[in-house]
Amino acid sequence: MKRRFVTLSIASALVAAACGSNNNSTSPSGNTPVMSFFVTSQKSTTGNLGGLRGADATCQTLAAAVGAGSRTWKAYLSVERDIDNGNRPANARDRIGSGPWSNVNGVVVAANLTELHARKGDAAVFIDERGQRINGQWTGSPTPNEHDILTGSNADGTLMTGATCSDWTSDSASFFGQVGHADGFGPNQDQSGALASWNSAHANQNCANTAPRGGAGRVYCFAR
Repeated sequence: MKRRFVTLSIASALVAAACGSNNNSTSPSGNTPVMSFFVTSQKSTTGNLGGLRGADATCQTLAAAVGAGSRTWKAYLSVERDIDNGNRPANARDRIGSGPWSNVNGVVVAANLTELHARKGDAAVFIDERGQRINGQWTGSPTPNEHDILTGSNADGTLMTGATCSDWTSDSASFFGQVGHADGFGPNQDQSGALASWNSAHANQNCANTAPRGGAGRVYCFAR
């Protein structure tokens, strides 16, 4: 009887060990890419984001709040005068590294810069750092519409001169900023032309108030 008990105990231990090993290998977090992209949950009522430094700091702070602050985060914004680069122009595409980039759910946004600038907006992919969708024109979206994301950029990620809210330091009604549509939709879920662009859909009304035309002063953040 003693020998039989020992044999059964060993067999049970081996089965338990095998089950434990299987659970670890199928853990959903095992192969999930680390977040390297998000739309800011933080908003700005004006186009004054504190310049590139202020916008980058916002990206870094929000990433740190969800446990992703160990990487260097940059705002996807173009400017005419980058004070940290000899007051030379800066293109948004040149600030964010070479990819790939994934959102907080592990969904790949784009593998590289070419793929990134060839794609359309998507409410299920262009989400904030907490995994929340951005209010837009998608079916079932809450109101108000907030899918306008500040970029100051052309569709290829280069600077759109005169469309940066004075390099993201102005709250003046005399200036405006170029925005993209995070959900890739216009009115009535129109996906034609620029309305599908995640980074260069149209100009906002002005830099004094980001809300008209569908904005909330959000920006895109990428980890380098």
